[in-house]
Amino acid sequence: MTVISLTPEEKETLEVFRRQVFDEEIIREGDSVGTDDTTLLRFLRARKFNLNESKKMLQNCQQWRKTVGGDGIDALYNRLDPYDYPEREEIFKSWSMYFHKASSPQGLLLRILVTTIVMAILDRQGVLDAVLELWLLIELYKHVTPEKHWEAIVVNADSLTREVLPAASRAAGERIHQSIVIVDLKGFGLSQFWQVKSLAQASFQISQDYFPDTMGQLLIINAPSSFTFIWGIIKPWLAKETVEKVDILGSNYREVLLDVVDAENLPEILGGTCTCEGEGGCDLSGAGPWMIERKERKRNGSTEDSGSGEKTEEVITVTERNSPVTHPIDADVN
Repeated sequence: MTVISLTPEEKETLEVFRRQVFDEEIIREGDSVGTDDTTLLRFLRARKFNLNESKKMLQNCQQWRKTVGGDGIDALYNRLDPYDYPEREEIFKSWSMYFHKASSPQGLLLRILVTTIVMAILDRQGVLDAVLELWLLIELYKHVTPEKHWEAIVVNADSLTREVLPAASRAAGERIHQSIVIVDLKGFGLSQFWQVKSLAQASFQISQDYFPDTMGQLLIINAPSSFTFIWGIIKPWLAKETVEKVDILGSNYREVLLDVVDAENLPEILGGTCTCEGEGGCDLSGAGPWMIERKERKRNGSTEDSGSGEKTEEVITVTERNSPVTHPIDADVN
């Protein structure tokens, strides 16, 4: 059971918002963006419960979902499985992005972005120079087109709300609606930043604009000395609420990570104990309840979307002057 605590004004705004977005056909039942209260609240919170701004944000999101990839996010997701496509291993060699398990003391799931594994190896060998600094994307684009790389980033982002959070919620028996994001910058410097600046900015934009309020905390580890300058460029890209969730750490990050992620769920490379041995490693394994559900559907020969079917009880708590009043809602976890 999930308890969503709202003030009377926020609850009333949610009810009006739900009615208006359906009446104006901004969303319809069954839309893959999600139609439950938790999804609607993400857009309301991102716009401080301003009805018009929240509707505009949701409308823009829906327009993007209809057009991204040329034929929309649903078609793109069907043809490019974020957990199984031919170029995935090559992309992960230089732009590793993966969800990893779902348990932390805060009840958030873990999302990890490692963009510099190859660059770090070059740096340790002492051969990283101005020419080799271009190697990251040049080498990647020998194996995958820039367009395919971007599509992989998009479907990875969409899998968070489409599969990952719903499956994590079902496994926990309560709503999990945010993730802890760890970005490892080992071997990363100013020159590398210029190479991926546009790609990073676009990634931040789709996360904030189309998947709002899904990040509970952002931990940047192994931040280089040049990151003060880099952060000065990145910070204006981010909403104030996002900036407040960011922790910038150097190389002494292990204890901080273990305060927010259980050791058995934190990859060994980041100071935890998990290796996902026999599953391709923590990055390629996709380990978590969403992968368990995928394997179960495959065994059963089912093509049903993982976000459909199962329900959880969602309770909205309205804070009054004297005592809280609860309103149970039987809501789809989707």
